[in-house]
Amino acid sequence: MVKQAVVDRFMEICNYRNIKPNELATCSGVAPSTVYSMLDTRRKDISIVTIKKLCDGLELTLGEFFSTPEFDALEQEIE
Repeated sequence: MVKQAVVDRFMEICNYRNIKPNELATCSGVAPSTVYSMLDTRRKDISIVTIKKLCDGLELTLGEFFSTPEFDALEQEIE
């Protein structure tokens, strides 16, 4: 699932940098509720605008964020 891969990637980066979800929100200029909503397994989607803001806060390009084997291995959504 794409959304879970995005969440996993953000958590991987945050854990590596020792950043908590509230700190991610603060450095990205988004509400903490936005980050916690992203982490909620019941929520199915996350907008690319939110991903971009979070990447900006982490000083990552979208290319750097998505350039991982996990994203390359995702199955095609269209069948």
